[in-house]
Amino acid sequence: MLERVEALEAEFTEAGGRLSDPEVLGDQHLLRSVGRRFKELEEILDVGRPLRQAYDDLEVAREMAADAEGDDGDELRSEILDLEASIAELEERFRFLLLPRDPNDGRNIIVEIRGAEGGEEANLFARDLHDMYQAFAVAHSWKTEPLGVRDSDMGGFAEVSFLIRGDDAWARLKHEGGVHRVQRVPVTESQGRIHTSSATVIVLPEADEVDVQIDDNDLQVDVYRSSGPGGQSVNTTDSAVRVTHLPTGLVVAMQDEKSQLQNKVKALRVLRSRLLQIEQDRQREEASVARKDQVGGGGRSEKIRTYNYKENRVTDHRIGLTLYKLDRVLAGDLDEVTDGLMADERTRQLADG
Repeated sequence: MLERVEALEAEFTEAGGRLSDPEVLGDQHLLRSVGRRFKELEEILDVGRPLRQAYDDLEVAREMAADAEGDDGDELRSEILDLEASIAELEERFRFLLLPRDPNDGRNIIVEIRGAEGGEEANLFARDLHDMYQAFAVAHSWKTEPLGVRDSDMGGFAEVSFLIRGDDAWARLKHEGGVHRVQRVPVTESQGRIHTSSATVIVLPEADEVDVQIDDNDLQVDVYRSSGPGGQSVNTTDSAVRVTHLPTGLVVAMQDEKSQLQNKVKALRVLRSRLLQIEQDRQREEASVARKDQVGGGGRSEKIRTYNYKENRVTDHRIGLTLYKLDRVLAGDLDEVTDGLMADERTRQLADG
């Protein structure tokens, strides 16, 4: 393991030198790749260097303990036990950091939320999920940017998408993709009966232009008049844009901005990110499976998480985690859930490794 630390030190020094290389600086794709690796190595060595020092300290302590007697010997033996415990902890962290990195770590993310089963109640729940992720982003000092929204008649979201900028946003939120189920008395129910509804969440890594090249000949761009809830006209110009990617059939529509150009730019950002995910799925020989696993059919039986208002309960069914603090989770206190999902991923990676 110490030999691995030395090798990583050499790679770290080389990567640092490349960051000032004119050839690298002139290639934005290469610069981002080298910069990302430099940051990864820095994180690994933040554990590797203390591990190396702990090994050195342990060797010295053992040599001294061999000749020590009385209180000095007792003190050194206690120090040895502490160092061995510290080394065991550092080795575990070091092994985890050496695992293959998710290629999307460090990317910004695009979150798409849609009301699924349950009519207007599903749309209202989609808005609750949107507000939860927005509050979670604020708690982590991430920046958010709205991309598109399609309001529903009662103030919910039939569909909403937004960008989150944050170094660890993908790592913390990539597991949020899937069907979220809510159990509560809906505002649309006059009899006070508990209903079950659902909303779907999709989390995409944002793609840069250098990641996904889109041929204009592969695009069909339609413009139309923006409209609000209930068909109410938002403006009197044809500023809304619908972009269809002909080779894949993917469709992205944007209408929030006042100009066609602004809406087209936003639509292409989302389209590019969807195409990136499809390509990554293909490379993993799971073409379209990852997206299907996230969303499924939107049915109640495919849920990844349940939000029960009566019991103030949140249950993540993938890791068997149940928390009785639904109100706090919806207010953005989602760390215990995301920490659990990240720990589960780490455990599975170590087992497979």
